[in-house]
Amino acid sequence: MKNIMQTIALLEMSITCAALIVWAIQRNFEAQIPVAARMILALLLANLFYWPLGMFMQLPLAAYIRGVTGDLSVVTLLLLWSSVLLDRVDPRNTEAHFVPIGFKVSIVVIAFGFYPFALGVGMFDPYGWGYASIGFLMVVSIFAAILAIVNWTKGALIIALAILAWSIHWHESANLWDYLLDPFLMIWALFACISAIRRKRRERLQSGFLFRAG
Repeated sequence: MKNIMQTIALLEMSITCAALIVWAIQRNFEAQIPVAARMILALLLANLFYWPLGMFMQLPLAAYIRGVTGDLSVVTLLLLWSSVLLDRVDPRNTEAHFVPIGFKVSIVVIAFGFYPFALGVGMFDPYGWGYASIGFLMVVSIFAAILAIVNWTKGALIIALAILAWSIHWHESANLWDYLLDPFLMIWALFACISAIRRKRRERLQSGFLFRAG
């Protein structure tokens, strides 16, 4: 069973690395690659990360990267994979990869409230909720329902799949938090919020300049 989990983890990391390369190609070359081509390219790149290349490396590239980053949450994986490999959007338009700002703010608030206590600040330990806590599971389910109500069904589906992955013990961790949140997701959400604030401020300044009395 442990070998199966290790294989799954390497596959996930290989696909993630491939997706990041595809994203970088689209952003740097401002290329709108068709969905089918993106998936084929990601499949080819994932093979490079998954299989040992020999030479001085005894393990696959994905294993070395995983040793540094650890396992990513299911939410992070699905957000990245779906946005880069499946969405039919223009990579030159960052707004086209629509993730509600409310979701990003929620991630930041939750992460800043969770990580200090989980790392030992104070006597309060929210990480323990992730071990089969019915109350915590209900809160997460309600959060997913709210995402569906505000018409972001993709987000609701991602949360639902994360809960499903936890229920069948998809990863080595038995804690629901590890399927929902990781530092990379928090960093992405934080920078996305900062970028949104700067963009709004720039738009207000430009609007004020355009309509300023001559």
